[in-house]
Amino acid sequence: MTDTPLWQYSACEIVTAIQNGEISAEAAASAAVNRMREVNPDLNAVVEDLGEQAVEHATALDQQRAAGQPCGPLHGVAVTIKINVDQAGHATSNGVLALKDNIAHQDAPVVRNLTKAGAVIIGRTNTPEFSFRADTDNPLHGRTHNPWGRHVSPGGSSGGAASAVMSGCGVLAHGNDIGGSLRFPAAATGAVTVKPSLGRVPAYNPSQKAERGMLAQAMSVQGLITRSAADLQLSMPALIAPDIHDPFHVPLPYRGSAINGPVRVAVSKASFGFELHPEISKAIDLAADALSDAGYEIEEMTPPLAQETAECGYRALMGEVSELLGPDIRTHGSETINAIFDEYFRQFPPYQGRSLLDAMAKRSFYAREWGLFLNEYPLVLCPFMLQPFFTPNRDTEGPEGVREALGSALWSFSMNFTGLPAGCLPTHLAALPQGSQPINVQLIGRRWREDLIVDAMVAIEGRLGRLCEHLWAQSA
Repeated sequence: MTDTPLWQYSACEIVTAIQNGEISAEAAASAAVNRMREVNPDLNAVVEDLGEQAVEHATALDQQRAAGQPCGPLHGVAVTIKINVDQAGHATSNGVLALKDNIAHQDAPVVRNLTKAGAVIIGRTNTPEFSFRADTDNPLHGRTHNPWGRHVSPGGSSGGAASAVMSGCGVLAHGNDIGGSLRFPAAATGAVTVKPSLGRVPAYNPSQKAERGMLAQAMSVQGLITRSAADLQLSMPALIAPDIHDPFHVPLPYRGSAINGPVRVAVSKASFGFELHPEISKAIDLAADALSDAGYEIEEMTPPLAQETAECGYRALMGEVSELLGPDIRTHGSETINAIFDEYFRQFPPYQGRSLLDAMAKRSFYAREWGLFLNEYPLVLCPFMLQPFFTPNRDTEGPEGVREALGSALWSFSMNFTGLPAGCLPTHLAALPQGSQPINVQLIGRRWREDLIVDAMVAIEGRLGRLCEHLWAQSA
């Protein structure tokens, strides 16, 4: 590792090197900050540079360690925070001009948990307006670019987070996910993530003026985007630490009970009437072969009601959004975001009145059916996107653009509606006519068994490798 730049170290490598006295937290933080300042002007992934504070914080951590004080599990690991979550002294703008001065006075639990674990915050990352697009652009901070090139969107809404971590601006990147906002940018950039189960990571924004709608509460979760699955194994236990501000947090340990015998994996290429691209099919085969080699039991099988679950869930969410968030979008949103929402509402007609209540009630039915299936097959390997990732601003290009960017992402929505955990990781780099880009797959798991998903992702990564190394070699 002596020839490896510090900014390329994984979180596991940084923690080990600090523990062994090979590097300091200040050196690790400085390397991440310097890398951020080198590449971010071209990417616009980090929209608030906190480098000076980060180096000061890391120096204080070194002093604490030298004084014999215990180190946290993420001691000296550089992290970024998405601008839709409260961090004391900084604007929770959500990419909206009208919220640019919405300064938080307290940290959100996810920020507190990361810093308690010893992580060092180097900056805040970009998101689309209202954090409700599969692409990342807004009138306040502008467009974030994908480090693989401008032929492919960085995804959204945690597009800034994924672009940052894959390019070396920090080792861990905070993000969140109400319909795919951790997994979309992971798929776009070749990063690794796991959308946690509902209630797994404590969530609360102290600056909020009112509570979120019931479906937003039920479908939105906080998480991390990383360059390797092993870094999720390291960081998830710290992320899920309890916080009294979230009354529905589930205080379970990260590691669940071992499963007797080989873990059964249901593999599905169901495309719900959309076209499944050959590169996506190849990705699933690569991941399935890797899991088989690692001792998993592979069987072709599609979970029940997969399409119906997704469509009901997203139409219900659109119903709640149109009532509770719609007026703010109309008043404070750009013409672009309003046009996109108009198309969302056309493709997923919002449930209203009694129909909305019925859909919310039926959520339990879908979650139960999925739970019964996952009792037999603890993991499901499936597509995330059905096509390679789309071009920037594809969702502004009318019905077909929204259909490609969001409408076909049914494997994504179903996980938020049922509250189940889902991981997303790359399998290979595809050489496409428009340019090279990563291809990811999705792994769904039992409720509160993120550990099973991440274990499987570690096994896949062990055979197929990490795409960040290809990215850095390409840009060297």
